[in-house]
Amino acid sequence: MKRIVTLGELMLRLMPSGYTRFVQADGYGATFGGAEANVAVALSSLGMDAAFVTRLPEHEIGQAAVNALRRYGVDTSGIVRGGQRIGVYYAEKGASQRPGKVIYDREASAFATAPREAFDWDRLLEGADWFHFSGITPALGDLPLAICRDALEAARRRGVTVSCDLNFRSKLWSPARALEVMESLLPYVDYCKDALRFGGEIPPFEEDLALAGEMISRFGLRGVAMTRRVSRTANDHTWSGALCTGGGVCFSREYEMHIVDRIGGGDAFMAGWIYALLDGASPEEAIGFAAAAGCLDHSLEGDFLLVSADEVRALAAGDGSGRVVR
Repeated sequence: MKRIVTLGELMLRLMPSGYTRFVQADGYGATFGGAEANVAVALSSLGMDAAFVTRLPEHEIGQAAVNALRRYGVDTSGIVRGGQRIGVYYAEKGASQRPGKVIYDREASAFATAPREAFDWDRLLEGADWFHFSGITPALGDLPLAICRDALEAARRRGVTVSCDLNFRSKLWSPARALEVMESLLPYVDYCKDALRFGGEIPPFEEDLALAGEMISRFGLRGVAMTRRVSRTANDHTWSGALCTGGGVCFSREYEMHIVDRIGGGDAFMAGWIYALLDGASPEEAIGFAAAAGCLDHSLEGDFLLVSADEVRALAAGDGSGRVVR
């Protein structure tokens, strides 16, 4: 079984029930999520050996976060304990023409203040086939950036394949800083999700495809994958994927989605792509599997993709009726 290690921050997610707004809420449901943790849970659900590395407080909320990962089979042995608080994000669902909203409360979290020496990357990557991180981690500050760079250098020494989801968050850093840092990290990366473009107006999709081709040449990447989302309302989107390699561009089928919860869809796409590559899929099969995984995640409450590989394959093959399986 292939082993994947991911690094990032696991946060407490607080969300009003249904489509209630923050100012209306008299209670919040509590779950956990975070880009790289979402990838680890998804890969575990798909049948891979997935481990997640982070730092969490030693108190009961930190333990609840660890338990949330263990519940779905993620290896938590690399989680360091310490610090005072877990990062929090508040999520408000959008509806119709009203967009959703996320508010972060993660400053000075246990992970953001973690010391570099707390992570022994030669031990954490022992037996690993793949390492994954996202642009969110280095955006959290100098310490997480240093930890991420240490992990990438260890992965390079050990011959571990590396993937990165650029995952720009404007509330965490500026476009200029994101470009500077991610350009310095991409030479360590084999597979990248999203084009190296931060902030500003969303360009025509063809421009990002062209930029992906430039990234492959410039950084020696083996592939750049992208999602294409068209939002008609907060609840109804079309969704597809594209994959650029040295051999050209291929596309997935397009899905019409009625959304239950959109947070984590890109992470599910990333996990689906990693799974397909490790399973020996062709580029066309890999992008088809990735897009189907991301599509299915939109049908689930919470951050985590909790479906089997067979369910993803069925959707990728065209079985999207949603009929009851008896």
